[in-house]
Amino acid sequence: MKVRLAGIDLVNPVIAASGTFGYGIEFEEIVSLEAIGGFVTKGISLEPMTGHTAPRIIQTAAGMLNAIGLQNVGVEDFIARKLPPLARYPACKVIVNVFGSTVNEYLAVIEHLNKAEGIAAYELNVSCPNVHAGGMSFGADPGSLEYLVHRSKTASTRPLIVKLSPNVASIGYMAKIAENSGADAVSLTNTFLAMAIDAETRTPRLTNITGGLSGPAIKPIALRMVYETAKTIKIPIIGLGGIVTPEDAAEFLIAGATAIQVGTASYADPRATERLAHGLESWCRGQGIEKVGSLTGTLEIPRP
Repeated sequence: MKVRLAGIDLVNPVIAASGTFGYGIEFEEIVSLEAIGGFVTKGISLEPMTGHTAPRIIQTAAGMLNAIGLQNVGVEDFIARKLPPLARYPACKVIVNVFGSTVNEYLAVIEHLNKAEGIAAYELNVSCPNVHAGGMSFGADPGSLEYLVHRSKTASTRPLIVKLSPNVASIGYMAKIAENSGADAVSLTNTFLAMAIDAETRTPRLTNITGGLSGPAIKPIALRMVYETAKTIKIPIIGLGGIVTPEDAAEFLIAGATAIQVGTASYADPRATERLAHGLESWCRGQGIEKVGSLTGTLEIPRP
């Protein structure tokens, strides 16, 4: 079940997605952390952020709509309080999701994190649709993405993963820009910009009006984006978007992903990541697959 991602050895390809697994340590009594490949922290900013006011999460058909607004404790508090306890689980790789409203804020967060121990990689968040500055504004503009990734890679002492936005005309094109700018891997996709309305009151159901759609509803689109991107770039891809079952995970690997992230499923089942890690191993055994990494990019296209 071992895979290698951007120079990082994972015990298996199952990673808990950012924003759905807290700072990791909150799950230590629920999930056997060393049973999963790793997890991505909540988005970490230079200063603490309170996020949006409630309601900021609502259920949708086959999914969830959220506009948390990147609530987090800030980089200094994260390093001081949240990171040290994770040293108890060395096999579970800690990937820190990095966010800023400006390029300088991204760089400042990375420079703080460079001094800390116990971090395997950074995931550059250029795709959050729920904030008014930064986030998707970088991921949707080719020039801004190129500049931010280049500067961040120069500043980073660890592998840099770029979390791309699906809210673009061509995901493959944006992935190629990230690759050419120094990214060691990309993760896709983040949530899709969406909204919900209360028909009786004629008001938005989220205080932010719009939010990010996730869950099984987006899986077919995310899967297609992983497949298209895998034909465009050579660096590894982390696939995510509506993964619930071992078969879902296998599909993303077959489409071209090296590893996968599990997000919304953890809201329905806090043990979803561990369950999927064991389930994927059992699925591989049942299919006679000796090495899970051999699945990556094996989609067979029938000839006419």
